[in-house]
Amino acid sequence: MNYIGSKHKLSDWLLTNIKAVCGEDLSTHTFCDLFAGTGSVGRTFKPLVKGVIANDLEYYSYILNRNYIGNNTALNSEEYINRLNTLEPKKGFIFETYSASGAANRLYFSAENGKKIDAIRNQIEIWYVQKEIEEDLYYFLLASLLESADKVANTASVYGAYLKKIKKSAQKPLVMQPAEFQITSGNHDVFNEDSNALIKKIEGDILYLDPPYNARQYGANYHLLNTIAKKDTFVPKGKTGLRAYSKSAFCSKVEVAQTFENLIASANFKTLFLSYNNEGLMPAATVKSIMQRYGRYDLVTKEYQRFKADKTESRNHKATTTTEYLHILEK
Repeated sequence: MNYIGSKHKLSDWLLTNIKAVCGEDLSTHTFCDLFAGTGSVGRTFKPLVKGVIANDLEYYSYILNRNYIGNNTALNSEEYINRLNTLEPKKGFIFETYSASGAANRLYFSAENGKKIDAIRNQIEIWYVQKEIEEDLYYFLLASLLESADKVANTASVYGAYLKKIKKSAQKPLVMQPAEFQITSGNHDVFNEDSNALIKKIEGDILYLDPPYNARQYGANYHLLNTIAKKDTFVPKGKTGLRAYSKSAFCSKVEVAQTFENLIASANFKTLFLSYNNEGLMPAATVKSIMQRYGRYDLVTKEYQRFKADKTESRNHKATTTTEYLHILEK
């Protein structure tokens, strides 16, 4: 899944630097990914630590992490994936509101794929409500649907807008692919809470922070994934069919610094790592000023390629790379 701010390509670099501070053997450590997104960092650390705490305010993210981090025992899922792939397409909310030929004619999906999403999402809920499937399999199937639907979405990358014509990849029929997770010996917890509220209730060894770094709200950019995930109905707003969404203080230039300091002050973790880049709302000097008030501060940097959706969203950046900052605090 193409995801704003994803650290998938930086996971090896992050792991190397975290081990340099916390030691090569992390098996006795609890690792918390407080802004987990699609869970790529948590997945890297899951087999290496005694426990992962994953959290994100967005519900689609919670589903992905509930599967990839929270699921930790084998599931009998093949039969259910096969049954979902052979369902008859069915007109529902996604088709009518976000698909070609639907009542709203928003071209996020082809007509056929919109109907497939509706049929699959409805069937997963029926199985769960009727107790044919338990919670672990429920979230596994939902994560599989989210990722499979995303592969045939008719967008440039995010869901802030749809393309005017159905592109080739979006014309392909949706096929449910299993969202396979790793089974480990650790105990893992997944939350769907505001980060500054949750931080007061948890503790551990390594706290990894990857908050939003600019004004783009994830609830707006990935609203359609939340709609599929929640299976609710509402009155969509505007041409793009937005739903109501929570706005993060980390996306506000006025609020971000104080919100960040409140989080750092409340964190009951031995070592904190903050991923941020040189285009963030908080300058590196501001981050340093805040963090060094709470312990020993250090910084490492790395240049990497810009997220490719920037061009399609009419952001005319001259630079092709950005600098990733990894701010380090030993409390």
